[in-house]
Amino acid sequence: MVFMGDRATLLETGRFVQRHARNAADEIIEAAGAADPVLGTTAVADADTENETETEARHRRAAERGDLASISALGAMLLRRGDLDGAEPYLRAATAEGDRAAANNLGVLLHQRGYADEAAGWWRVAAVAGSAPAAHALGRHHRERGDEPAAEYWLRQAAEQGHALGAYALADLLEHRGDVGAERWLRAAAEQGHREAAYRLAMALERRATETPRGPHATGTRLPVPGAAGNAVRSAAGAAPGAVPDGPAAEPVGELAEAEQWFRQAAARGHRRAALHLGALLEQRGELKEAGRWYLSSAKEGEARAACALGFLLRDAGDEESAAVWWLRAAQDGDGNAANALGALHAARGEQQTAERWYRAAMDAGDVNGAYNLGLLCAAQDRIPQAEQWYRRAAYAGHREAANALAVLLLQAGDANGAEPWFSKAAEAGSVDAAFNLGILHAGRDDDRTALVWYERAAAAGHTEAALQVGIAALRDGDELTAERHLRCAAGGGSAEAAFRLASVLDARRPEPGPAVLGASREEKSECEEWYERAARQGHRRAQVRVGMLAAARGDLAEADRWYREAAEAGSRNGAFNLGLLLAREGSEREASLWWTRAARAGHGRAALRLALLAARRGELTEGRRWCARAVELGPAEVAERAARLSEALHQELTA
Repeated sequence: MVFMGDRATLLETGRFVQRHARNAADEIIEAAGAADPVLGTTAVADADTENETETEARHRRAAERGDLASISALGAMLLRRGDLDGAEPYLRAATAEGDRAAANNLGVLLHQRGYADEAAGWWRVAAVAGSAPAAHALGRHHRERGDEPAAEYWLRQAAEQGHALGAYALADLLEHRGDVGAERWLRAAAEQGHREAAYRLAMALERRATETPRGPHATGTRLPVPGAAGNAVRSAAGAAPGAVPDGPAAEPVGELAEAEQWFRQAAARGHRRAALHLGALLEQRGELKEAGRWYLSSAKEGEARAACALGFLLRDAGDEESAAVWWLRAAQDGDGNAANALGALHAARGEQQTAERWYRAAMDAGDVNGAYNLGLLCAAQDRIPQAEQWYRRAAYAGHREAANALAVLLLQAGDANGAEPWFSKAAEAGSVDAAFNLGILHAGRDDDRTALVWYERAAAAGHTEAALQVGIAALRDGDELTAERHLRCAAGGGSAEAAFRLASVLDARRPEPGPAVLGASREEKSECEEWYERAARQGHRRAQVRVGMLAAARGDLAEADRWYREAAEAGSRNGAFNLGLLLAREGSEREASLWWTRAARAGHGRAALRLALLAARRGELTEGRRWCARAVELGPAEVAERAARLSEALHQELTA
């Protein structure tokens, strides 16, 4: 029994074979005309100087006089035109006279009529006589029949005579067998202008140049952000997804540079995939204008991936409307990446239904990102059951970030046991965020040892918050050097808390400042102060207070005031207390009391004691005792002791 799907596949395969046979015949005729001196030199020279009709008439006159070269050339002309009946008598006549080009072309004619074995016989005659095109045709004939040794023999005969098509076909055969000699013949064909050979040679060189292991790097965000407008994955020609580099990268070297040159040669000859790859190489190097030209060239030839990549370039240049035009063109040609990009574009505009339609189109095109993006879209609309459904679909298809997102949903729903396997699957597939989330999961179970293992794994891949957690664990264990290394990574990645903790580690190593020397120059900022400032600029309140203290120690009271005030206004009780001290020293006792009041109400015992002293000085004994009681309650011990003594003194004064 033959299933319908199998039959459709067989029919399609049959059509492909027929098309392939016609294309092969055209190539062989071209090869014969270019390579055989009897046919090629005369025909090409005539074509350059006379129109086809005049050339044909001249050859007919010469053929009637028995001129062998014209008989052969006339047969070739008619064969190229598709006039098989007209060509055959001339080709047979020339072949009978020993013309090897005619024997080759007679083989082409018979092959087109379906007489493959008879065609092979004439190709053999021509090939033995030294015809490289015939050797190429005979080699292809044997390969189609599965006789690879014979195919290799005849293709090698053609290739060694400098026949570009023969060299390419030999390279294809050797590459199919995994023979290292394939590249030599690809190069030979490419050097003779064979564009497909140039493209495949470039691909081989590029693969080899990019197989070098690279350092780890972060690959995503920890949690899907509610309201995100999709996650269209940007990629071109198999290149890694990602944004365009900020500036020009180093010039390519070695095999990558050579690959670029072969891509250029193939692209210049109209090879659309070569133009796509060339565009991708140039884009990675930051040469966006030229990259765009090659993407455009490829896209106009119908390469959907190039149209998609061109859309991203235009989007990055701020031309969103033109980008949408190219994405639409690529998506209509079945490019799932472009469909995702259109979905993200419409989601960002609030056009949720249109976005969903394009994400579904991406999914139908086989792009699993479509299901993931549908999950993000549903999650942003609080359609949690639907989001879970789409995340599951993408996760089962191997989408690691979908597996992570699914685990997050399950964890948020209280199903930690259901979340853990998905976190593990995503982490094992390379999701750095999932590894970090596993750390959080185990830390929540008080399993610090396992949590640290996952934090270290995520940190090794460049995850900022994971590096912070590893640094904190190392500090807790007393391993200051390991802590510093990870805190530097996290601080460099933008973590304000890591910058503050790193500054604290460095601060603890600083020697005690010596006595002030009159007229001495102001100290330069230390490294720890620079890290404190970095954290402070990111809104870290404790860092702001510490920067204020260091500035005050240097005598820079304006800077100290600025940082204390910023921290205090953000809710830091220490910032408010220190600002009050600074203001009091400058004589602004009234404003100082306002900040101390804020600090004391937030639980700062020293601020409460200061307010008690102020009240006592003003004779407000009851108010003073109230603040003393607050200071005793808040502490610390020395503050509580002083406040108790002051409260007793005020009590005696009140009862005197």
